[in-house]
Amino acid sequence: MPQCPQCHQPIDSQAVICPHCRTPLKAYGHPGIPLHRSTKGTYLCDSCTYHADDSCNYPQRPYAQECTLYDDQEARAKEVELWQSLQRRQSLDLRTFYHRYPGVVGVGVLLVISFIITLLATRR
Repeated sequence: MPQCPQCHQPIDSQAVICPHCRTPLKAYGHPGIPLHRSTKGTYLCDSCTYHADDSCNYPQRPYAQECTLYDDQEARAKEVELWQSLQRRQSLDLRTFYHRYPGVVGVGVLLVISFIITLLATRR
């Protein structure tokens, strides 16, 4: 169960306002959009992907301490790294193909063996 960023009490994940301290948890008028908050004395823009690539149009930029558009650069980099490692694992080398499709490999081996036997039988 998530906690309120202000009072650290357990709250419902769909709550718009904390029932304990009345801190807004979601963007006003948009209960499905989370409202990201920075820790005291820091700005969200310093670690935001949109600020880094200059595509942010948030009015409080670059001094936003609350933002609905925030996308953490470090989290994004970890996601990209994970996705790339999964892509490398899914490359179709021989070992991966064998583990994914053992039935196809077995049928292929049987076809090759039967072809060799047929060649040897026709040479006699």
